[in-house]
Amino acid sequence: MDRAQKSEVVTTLHEVFSDTGVVVVAHYSGLSVSDMTDLRRRAGEVGAQVKVAKNSLAKLALEGTEVSGIADLFAGPTCIAYSKDPVAAPKVAVDFAKENEKLVILGGTMGATALDPKGVKSLASLPSLDELRGKLVGLLQAPAGKIAQVVSAPADQLARVISAKASQGEAA
Repeated sequence: MDRAQKSEVVTTLHEVFSDTGVVVVAHYSGLSVSDMTDLRRRAGEVGAQVKVAKNSLAKLALEGTEVSGIADLFAGPTCIAYSKDPVAAPKVAVDFAKENEKLVILGGTMGATALDPKGVKSLASLPSLDELRGKLVGLLQAPAGKIAQVVSAPADQLARVISAKASQGEAA
């Protein structure tokens, strides 16, 4: 890699560390190419990305960011998973690590907060933003449906009473 390519990688990683909602750092030693491809595919499905970068370039990219405290995690064969959604990248990384013990989660960051492996696993257990939005919409729609039922109930009862009276009149 020449100097221009290294500079471009550092700039890209600096943007990742500055702008994304969450970054997960993991060791990937022993993973095959197909395993890494599978991890990247899974990450892409939920809006996350996985990158492998040289540790020295990642440490340079961390300089001047709020998350520079995670520089110590970049030792050995490391990869990063990141996403705007604070749950997507941790969920993919933790789920993949459960299936494949060669992916070892070292920690990460959410905003300016550094996370240890337990913190990453805690984030992974939370519902995603899409799931939360669905629940919120359901909660907002539920009262409207109940109001419609309450408003229409007297009319339904009145219609049943009239129908019953009419059938009594026909029977008599």
